[in-house]
Order: sequence, then C-alpha cells, then structure tokens
Amino acid sequence: MKLRGIDFGNVLGASGVQGFFGEGYWFHRLWRPFGLDLSDLTFVAKTATMWPRSGNMALKKNFEPRNLFPSCVKVKPWRGLVLNAVGLSNPGLLALLARESWQKRTKPFWLSLMPMGNTANERLEELRTMVNLIGLEKENFSAPFGLQINLSCPNTNHDPGQLIEESDAMLNVAGTLGVPLMLKFSIASAPIEAVAALNDHAMCDAICVSNTLPFGWQGIDWQNVWGGTTSPLAEFGGGGLSGGVLRPLVCKWMVSLRKAGFTKPINGGGGILCADDVDAFNRAGASSIFIGSVAMVRPWRVKSIIKQANKLDWR
Repeated sequence: MKLRGIDFGNVLGASGVQGFFGEGYWFHRLWRPFGLDLSDLTFVAKTATMWPRSGNMALKKNFEPRNLFPSCVKVKPWRGLVLNAVGLSNPGLLALLARESWQKRTKPFWLSLMPMGNTANERLEELRTMVNLIGLEKENFSAPFGLQINLSCPNTNHDPGQLIEESDAMLNVAGTLGVPLMLKFSIASAPIEAVAALNDHAMCDAICVSNTLPFGWQGIDWQNVWGGTTSPLAEFGGGGLSGGVLRPLVCKWMVSLRKAGFTKPINGGGGILCADDVDAFNRAGASSIFIGSVAMVRPWRVKSIIKQANKLDWR
C-alpha cells in the first residue's frame, strides 16, 4: 500500500500489537526461538491520547504492561479469541515523544492518536494540540510516517451525519501535518454511507477497519461464540472482541463499502489467523491487511500470513 509516495507494505500491525515503540510483549519473546518474527510488519504504534490515561492496564516505567496476565484481557487460545478492555492505557503523547524512539525509526511507520474529549469540539481541539506537538518534532523523525486517527471507539452515539462532520473536521486539522492520514473505524459504529462519503475528502488517504467489536454487539451470537451473554470483563465495561469470528463480518462490510462507491485504499483486518484468511480480505476489496491477535493466539502462523500477503496483487 503506497500513500503519498510512501510504501507502507502489504501488512501492517494492528495498533499496539508491538507496543508503543516496537518492543513487543513477553509472549512474543517467548515465541521468537520458534519462528515468530514481526520485523516484516509495518509498525503501528499503540494508540496515544493527549493526556496520560490509566485505563485498565497498569504500566511499568518503560510503558510495558506491569502484569504478565492483566485482568482486563481474557483469551480463549483454542478458539482464537481475545477479549480486552485495556481502555487506552498510555502515558500521554508528551511522554511518548520525549522518549525519542519514534524519531529514531528508520522504516515507514504509523502513529495512532485518539482524542478523548466529551464533545466534538473538545475532541477537535485535543487533536489539534496533538498534531501541533508532532509537528514540532517532525523534522527530527528519521523515517516517513503516517497518522492513524482512531475513531473506532465511539465517544457518542453518532448518527451518520455527525460521523461525517467530525471525520471531515479531524482530517482538516490533521492535514496540516503533511503526512498520510488514515481514519480507523469499527464496523460496529461506522455506517457504510458515512464512511463512503469520505471518499471525496482530499485529506483522507485511506481507512482502517475494523477495531474490536464491543461485547454484546447484536451482530454476534455471544452464547455460541464466547459461551455466555455476560462479559467476563463487565467490571471494565465489557471489552472488545478480536479473533476469527470477525473475519466474515469485516469482509462483508468492506464489500458493501466498495459497492457504495468507496475507491480509496482500505487497510483491512480482524480475524486473520492463517494464510487463507488473507485471500478473503483480498477478495473483499482490501488494499492491505493488518494483523493483531494472531500474534498472541497463533504466533507460529505470522510468517506464512505475511508471505501470502506479499504474493497477492492488492487493490
């Protein structure tokens, strides 16, 4: 996937799959002797907010998870499912920029931001502040980078018109940075017609779909998929589901979006657990893929997934 002349490759990491700076997690280090290699992924940083956010996952001083098995994450490895309610735990954009790790990267990558204001205006002003901070550091970045704006965790009950209006405004603000822009959506909260309307926005280079699906979302048979209709993470708000069950839902959504006239690149992911799943996303109209939970529940398949993606012609 090439945007504004920058080759971001055919396979991106899901936001945060390699942590804030590409360091990965303890279970990645466990699997490395057995062939896990994430170096061929295009790095996408874990989502940052403007201000420090404790969320539900305690972090160490180096910003890695404090606990090996955080209580806000539940995994069903045999079914290839992950439920998480991390809640965007992060030290804030200022602290992350101060580490100067992003600035030292040598290959194209993506930053991920999410404004957390209570109103559309507050979110817009927060994004403007974050964009300005990155702009001040931009000349110190060694590699080209893009900006992924996370709109996939609904802050309000948007109707399609509101989603279009807020997305347009955020693109206009982020466009001043002069880097590729990618809006990230969830199929659970982004109507087809609203996203299709962004096809005509000059600053929208691509979209990313889909983030996790909230526990209880009506498009999933939770009793059959998870074994119950009450989330084990109810104390944290229920959490979001990753894993194989997402794949047909996301692919169907992408097919509908293409039929609605959306022609810009789509970075598609959700439920990619083997090489054959890559073909499904290719057929559905994706321009590249991203992988996430597979690095936790099927890490030995990552290499073959990347290899398969690099064999295909992408839209």
